[in-house]
Amino acid sequence: MAPESHNCEGGQRPVKVCVLIPAWNEADRIDQTILAVRTLDIVDEIWVIDDGSTDDTYRVSMEAGARVIRHSTNYGKGAALYSGMLVADADIVVFLDADLCETAVECEKLIRPLLEDRCDMTIGQLPKPLKGGFGLVKNFARGGIRKLGGIEVQAPLSGQRALNRRVLDAIGNLGSGYGVEVGMTIDAARKGMRLLEVEVNMKNREYGRDLRGFVHRGKQLIQIARVLLSRWQMR
Repeated sequence: MAPESHNCEGGQRPVKVCVLIPAWNEADRIDQTILAVRTLDIVDEIWVIDDGSTDDTYRVSMEAGARVIRHSTNYGKGAALYSGMLVADADIVVFLDADLCETAVECEKLIRPLLEDRCDMTIGQLPKPLKGGFGLVKNFARGGIRKLGGIEVQAPLSGQRALNRRVLDAIGNLGSGYGVEVGMTIDAARKGMRLLEVEVNMKNREYGRDLRGFVHRGKQLIQIARVLLSRWQMR
């Protein structure tokens, strides 16, 4: 069993934990997210990947105490996470959305099972949103993961995750859009990684049943379908 504490004893080197936060035009919230994560002693490093923002995301992130990678163009979430993975010299890497604000502190619940060697990847299961769609995209993603990964997950779209190096080495192309989480879940399951869903009291931006919400979910559906097709072709 791995040590339960962050700092290993008995001559072992400390376990390094790095948090990656992809962001696009999140200047109004990202400082709260960063400051919440900074309260956790088990986190060693925070990287924000500013994916072509046109607001002050870069400056606000720096001032809040994060290290920042800046894309000149908006390449998408998968590309942002990949840029972060290239610089994350850590044993455990945590993916967090930029708009979690003070609830980002809940990521400790995602990290602990990895420090205790109870799993290889945790997936944050957030409370049911107050407003939302009809579950079409979520059920589509769950079905795809079940068919192509052989496992059942309750939060297939959750962007709040913690991974060890085994999973980072196992996952394939993250793509650029909203199918990132679905793709990495299938890849990890196919390689026999231990996945654990963890209930977290996190809250991020919600999309209701208005035009904006339906457009957002339409994009999700298309991009998840592309990821599922790519994984089907890799069977």
